[in-house]
Amino acid sequence: MPTNFTVVPVNDSKKASEEDTDDNNDVLKEEDEETPGDGNPKENSPFINNTDNDKGNLYDGKNMALFEEEMDSNPMVSSLLSNLANYTNLTQGVREHEEADEDEGAKKKTVKSPQMGTFIGVYLPCLQNILGVILFLRMTWIVGTAGILEAFIIVAMCCSCTLLTAISMSAIATNGVVPAGGSYYMISRSLGPEFGGAVGLCFYLGTTFAGAMYILGTIEILLTYIVPSAAIFKAEEKEFEAEAMLNNMRVYGTCCLTLMALVVFVGVKYVNKLALVFLACVVLSILAIYAGVIKTIFEPPDFPVCLLGNRSLQNHGFDKCLKNETVDNVTVTTKLWSLFCDSAALNATCNEYFELNDVREIQGIPGLTSGVISENMWSSYGPAGMLVEKAMPSVPASDTSQDLYLPYVVNDIATFFTLLVGIYFPSVTGIMAGSNRSGDLRDAQRSIPIGTILAIVTTTIIYLSCVVLFGACIEGIVLRDKFGDSVKGNLVIGTLSWPSPWVIVIGSFFSCCGAGLQSLTGAPRLLQAIARDGIVPFLQVFGHGKANGEPTWALLLTACICETGILIASLDSVAPILSMFFLMCYLFVNLACALQTLLRTPNWRPRFKYYHWTLSFLGMSLCLSLMFISSWYYALVAMLIAGCIYKYIEYRGAEKEWGDGIRGLSLNAARFALLRLEEAPPHTKNWRPQLLVLLNLDTDLSVKHPRLLSFTTQLKAGKGLTIVGSVLEGTYLSKESEAKTAEQNVKSAMATEKTKGFCHVVVSSNLRDGLSHLIQSAGLGGMKHNAVLMAWPGSWKQSNDPQYWQNFIETVRETTAAHQALLVAKNVDSFPHQERLAEGTIDVWWIVHDGGLLMLLPFLLRQHKVWRKCKMRIFTVAQMDDNSIQMKKDLQMFLYHLRLDAEVEVVEMHDSDISAFTYEKTLVMEQRSQMLKQMQLSRTEREREIQSITDESRSSIRRKNQSRDQGSGSGNQGAQLDDSKDDEAQLIHDRNTASHAAMNEKGDATPDRVHMTWTKEKLFTERNRNREPNASVGVRDLFNMKPEWESLNQSNVRRMHTAVKLNEVVVNKSQGAHLVLLNMPGPPKNRNGDENYMEFLEVLMEGLNRVLLVRGGGREVITIYS
Repeated sequence: MPTNFTVVPVNDSKKASEEDTDDNNDVLKEEDEETPGDGNPKENSPFINNTDNDKGNLYDGKNMALFEEEMDSNPMVSSLLSNLANYTNLTQGVREHEEADEDEGAKKKTVKSPQMGTFIGVYLPCLQNILGVILFLRMTWIVGTAGILEAFIIVAMCCSCTLLTAISMSAIATNGVVPAGGSYYMISRSLGPEFGGAVGLCFYLGTTFAGAMYILGTIEILLTYIVPSAAIFKAEEKEFEAEAMLNNMRVYGTCCLTLMALVVFVGVKYVNKLALVFLACVVLSILAIYAGVIKTIFEPPDFPVCLLGNRSLQNHGFDKCLKNETVDNVTVTTKLWSLFCDSAALNATCNEYFELNDVREIQGIPGLTSGVISENMWSSYGPAGMLVEKAMPSVPASDTSQDLYLPYVVNDIATFFTLLVGIYFPSVTGIMAGSNRSGDLRDAQRSIPIGTILAIVTTTIIYLSCVVLFGACIEGIVLRDKFGDSVKGNLVIGTLSWPSPWVIVIGSFFSCCGAGLQSLTGAPRLLQAIARDGIVPFLQVFGHGKANGEPTWALLLTACICETGILIASLDSVAPILSMFFLMCYLFVNLACALQTLLRTPNWRPRFKYYHWTLSFLGMSLCLSLMFISSWYYALVAMLIAGCIYKYIEYRGAEKEWGDGIRGLSLNAARFALLRLEEAPPHTKNWRPQLLVLLNLDTDLSVKHPRLLSFTTQLKAGKGLTIVGSVLEGTYLSKESEAKTAEQNVKSAMATEKTKGFCHVVVSSNLRDGLSHLIQSAGLGGMKHNAVLMAWPGSWKQSNDPQYWQNFIETVRETTAAHQALLVAKNVDSFPHQERLAEGTIDVWWIVHDGGLLMLLPFLLRQHKVWRKCKMRIFTVAQMDDNSIQMKKDLQMFLYHLRLDAEVEVVEMHDSDISAFTYEKTLVMEQRSQMLKQMQLSRTEREREIQSITDESRSSIRRKNQSRDQGSGSGNQGAQLDDSKDDEAQLIHDRNTASHAAMNEKGDATPDRVHMTWTKEKLFTERNRNREPNASVGVRDLFNMKPEWESLNQSNVRRMHTAVKLNEVVVNKSQGAHLVLLNMPGPPKNRNGDENYMEFLEVLMEGLNRVLLVRGGGREVITIYS
């Protein structure tokens, strides 16, 4: 019940008394906590940042005034402890289901505090679950077939496996509260949702097949030992008996499964009430076995076995172990005679072996002191159909073809050591019964280790003693007789018991029934827990059930899976299947404990101290060994199923975060790898672009250019490092929420564009510093970026703030200083998204050597499906003194050694005079730059000045064209129209692309025009000619109108000339390419020319759609060596 608490300030008695009366009315009310998909309250519910219970209880004392402003998020210790006292993290268990059944429709009763102790709550349930069907039906057969020594080894291996697993499980179970859910909860919270889901489902399948095995055991006891006459299918001949028995098992097993499922559906309270009865049956059966062993010392039971020669006979069709007998002095044949001879007459034709050997009768249970233990010490494996024979002399027969049809006891299946391991292992399972009831225990952290380990030790002693005692008391041929045919159809272990074989028969029958009901009760709840966790989406329907929480749909699925086990119909075939699933579950329990111990996570503080990672590792190794010893193909199938479930949960995205050990292992592995990477930079062969993607966000904090992320995905193909960064201007204290929102938006965009990487949003006082911080500090250790990807600032001319383009140039400078590559994408919004491009080309313009990055990038792009159909073309530029033919051959050979498939073309760019267009372009660029430097101008004045410069440029170009017309003597109207169009082409206008290309085309169309190019020498020569009196009027006018060309910065003129000429060539060759990669020239060392640098790049990319400017990081990134 909730407890009320009062905060009493010291030294203020009057105020304290008032608060007493007020606070006594304010009882802490436990609101219904919202639970996540796993049905468990959130882990932080009673702790920090939870003030739902304390609203209205404002603290106004004096002693803790220093902390009063933080009371809303960090509660007082007294409040925390009060909440903890009333806090429960336990799911609704079977007890609550029973209460809901009894009082359906009424208000749910308050859950009583658990009262079960170690003995009742853990020890006895584990004992009941461990001791079961295999002990009663197969233990004697395993001892007889494997021999005492090998049977002892089998039992010791399996029990050691469960004991080591129990130690690991105890450590996990005592490391905090374990809600109902048992092994699944422990594994999933220790190894994460992927492993938890995979192993949880394997454990569910194991529990379900265990139900099928118990039901098959129940039917086998019923039809073989209790009422054999109830069999529906009966074989006329001996060779069909096994098939008839399997069909009977299928029919009766299905009926038994239906009945048990109905009992579970009606209510688990009936199962719980019968649990004590079933437990009593198990205990009484064990006691009857030990009592019978002791009795054999004084008075062995009378169970004669009939032998023909050294062969054991099925004691069904005859009553006397004699060939013939004398009745009234007349020798007559017995029923045994008629089984081996064609008639009852003494002169009948009989089986050869029957004629050659005598029959004799020996005691099947010679007793503890008989010395039979020496005969049963060694194994007796054999194929199916092998006769069960005693080690004694006999006369062999020449013809053994008819032995199969005679009443000999034979092996029904082939026997070998590994098969017996798989059949026996289910008899040691059930160690999780205590942890599954953790919600009902008074002190789970004390009871689970003690009760589970004591139960395992007890059952281990029982099993090992049974191996020795069975071998010492029972004749070997009886032990190897699986169904007791040689002892008149009695259960072999029953022949040893006291006071009657029926004690064991009835006890084992009810024990198997109870175990089957327990499996059908536990398996659906396990499936329901997995479904409610929400980690396997298609199982969510099984999380629902009746109004009281009973897992109806999960029970239906469990019954269907259980039916598949019953249709197998053979206990010996079903046992290895569930052995695999249980062994896999135990393997991961040991793995979880070993991981947590080795990683030394701060939260790993088990109360159970007697564990060690070596024990867990040994248990894990033993589990894995037993899996492959039992059945290597079943082991592979079980691991494949678990692997598929793991990958499915991982693929669908398990959103649970449980602080699991695998995450801790990943962190340790990452730390180790990072420290290794720190030792040396990567070799050229290992180099790949590790990208820092700089994103711009709009006013809504959404990503401006999501296609930049698409391009990143296509370039990286999920390999290497990708860091997506963005910068918000301001201070972190004021922009914290916006930064988190921006980060979520970026992550969402990354998920949409399928970009795998990390997101980093920085808040900085200005954009420049933020970008600098990202370039310097993004990444960790050796996992740092070596390349920066960003979008071209397309609207830099329209921006009123020069910082817009200055930030871009500073970023270029910083990447160069940091020796990082730089990729700048122009028109990134037109880049392909997920649609595959049709056949086309990726054109690489290799102007200067940048370490080979230009050639590596297209290769990486073509690995992605979007660019796969594109061919790679490499263009390089030859100067006047270059041998273009030899250059092409050398480049082809270079690409051949690089293993790159690409077309090669060498473009010749001869030295040419600088055109008037280039001078004019440079002039307008410099004038515009000077104008924008006058920061005192208002925006209106700035625009007006730009317009005036534009008008002046237009008039000067007109005068130039008129002088050209006069000098050439051509004045036709068509040329004037072309000139008027050319006037517009000369203007530096933001929306006018390919202006110089248009002028060149028009120049070709009008051959009467004179295309004049100018160098500096020609310029001064022409100016001197202007002073001569005989100079023509046209030439004199031309230079009179352009006196401002003298003042141009010749470096800018040359750079503009390069940009224009190179752009002409690129547009001519690559205008239709899907992507053009260009060497990106570096910014000027003199920062006064920054705006001119932007203009050069703009001219270089004019007329091209998708462009990627590439600037190398100063190191080789591609090599010809293997």
